[in-house]
Amino acid sequence: MIKRLMLGISAGLLAAAMASPSSAADLRAPVYKSPPPVLVAPFSWSGFYVGANAGYAWGKADLSSPAGTFTTDTQHGYLAGITLGYNLQTGVWVWGIEGDVDYAWVKGNAVNTVGTGCAGGGGCDIKNTFFATARGRIGYAWDRFLPYLTGGAAFANAKISSPAGTSDTRTNIGWTVGAGVEYAFLGNWSAKAEYLYADLGNGSCDASVCGVEVDYKIKTNIVRAGVNYRF
Repeated sequence: MIKRLMLGISAGLLAAAMASPSSAADLRAPVYKSPPPVLVAPFSWSGFYVGANAGYAWGKADLSSPAGTFTTDTQHGYLAGITLGYNLQTGVWVWGIEGDVDYAWVKGNAVNTVGTGCAGGGGCDIKNTFFATARGRIGYAWDRFLPYLTGGAAFANAKISSPAGTSDTRTNIGWTVGAGVEYAFLGNWSAKAEYLYADLGNGSCDASVCGVEVDYKIKTNIVRAGVNYRF
């Protein structure tokens, strides 16, 4: 009896031992699941922005009067001011409007080689003390890199001063075209550099200031750098 019981227990243990590897093989190995991807919104140039700019201008003024025609020496000087604008991005294209107002320190002198000029040949200083534009922009976006073309209206004042101390100031309206590049370097901040050519239209100086009635046309080149903050 005891012998049969021992044989039965041994057989049961043997069967359990043989079944254990099979059961372990049926257990599935744990599966590693990666965390869900973090979605990052693509960069967009759309939105309003404000900024500051500064640069350098150079050009000339062509003048004519009963005394003759002449051209100033190079008008040149610095300018600095503020910028306001809005961009709308559609695909890779960025459409925008931009305006700026700069204080200017741009000056030239109007005396030609034969001595005829304003103030009866004594020469006059011509200054531009402000420069402003209202322009459209179109750019091609490579993510945070934006080259663009721009053009629109230009505004400036011209102050003509004679050696006698008299002066005449007029506001001129003309046009401007140019190109630039902007780069978004940190969050909503971007930096830009641009070149503008501006034809500031026609103006005149009264005989009471210039000695004779003088008509003038001013053309200028501008290179500027700036920073913008986009909302």
